[in-house]
Amino acid sequence: MTLFVNRLTQLDASLWCPQRGLIGVSWFVDAELDGELGEDGMLFDFGLVKPWIKTRLDAGADHTLLVPTRAPGISISECSEGICVRTSLPYAMEVRAPRQAFTLLPWQEITRERLADSLARELMKRPPPRVSDIRLRLREESIKEAAYTYSHGLKHHAGNCQRIAHGHRSRLHVWQRGERCPALEAQWASHLNDRYLVDKADIVNQVEPEIRPSLTSRYRAEQGRFQLRLPLERCILLDTPTTVEYIAAWLARQIAEETGKPTRVQAFEGIDKGAIAEAKP
Repeated sequence: MTLFVNRLTQLDASLWCPQRGLIGVSWFVDAELDGELGEDGMLFDFGLVKPWIKTRLDAGADHTLLVPTRAPGISISECSEGICVRTSLPYAMEVRAPRQAFTLLPWQEITRERLADSLARELMKRPPPRVSDIRLRLREESIKEAAYTYSHGLKHHAGNCQRIAHGHRSRLHVWQRGERCPALEAQWASHLNDRYLVDKADIVNQVEPEIRPSLTSRYRAEQGRFQLRLPLERCILLDTPTTVEYIAAWLARQIAEETGKPTRVQAFEGIDKGAIAEAKP
C-alpha cells in the first residue's frame, strides 16, 4: 500500500551552482510512503505524516546553504564560526557560519531529484512503524509571470532565517493606477534575480581594495556568528533588515520614484506568503 501527500510542506534554502553561483530556492515537498496497513486500516495517520517529515526537514536541509563539495573551485574548512566555505567559480564567495547553517553534499552539482532521494534516505534511517519505503519529490511552484531568486539572512530572527545564506524563489506583483504592470514586474524580477540582499547595518567592508570589489556582511545571532563575502555586483543594499515586509516597501518606493507614479507591490517570501506595500513618488 502507498500513502501519498502532495504539497506536504515546502523547503526554502540557497544552493551553490557552479554556473550561476548563489541561488535561492523554494520547493514544494511531495511524499509517498510504502508499507503495510495496521489493524486500524491505516499505514500512517495523515495527521502525523506532515509534522513527522516537516520536523526532520526543518532540522536538516531547510534554510541552509546546500553545498556540492565536489564542485570545481570549492573548498571546505573548519573555522572559529564553525565551517568556512570558499568558492572561486563562477565567482569568489566566502561563508563562515555554524555547522547547522550548511548542508554539505558530496556531489559536483545540486539537483532537485538527487536531493529528494538523499532526504528520503535520511528519513528511512528511522522510519515510522509499518513504513517500508519513503520517496520524496521536490518541485518548483509553477509561475507564469515574473519570478526571481534571492538569498539573505535575518540576524534578529529567532528561527533558522537568521542563517546568513538561505533563500527563496518568489513571484512579484506590481500595480499602478489599479492595474498590474507585467513589464515592471519583469524588469525588477530580472534586477533581483540571483542576488544577495543585505542590510547596510551588517556591512563591515563595502568595497575592498581588489580588482573585483567585494562586500563583507557580518553579524552575531542566537545560533552563533555569521559572515559572508561576495562580489559587490552580486549584492543589493537595503537600509533595513531584509524581511519580506521591508523588501516590499523598498520595491514600492524604488518603482514609485523611478516611474513617478503611486505604486503597490506584493512581494513573496518563497511560496504563498509575503507582504504588500504602497508608495508615492
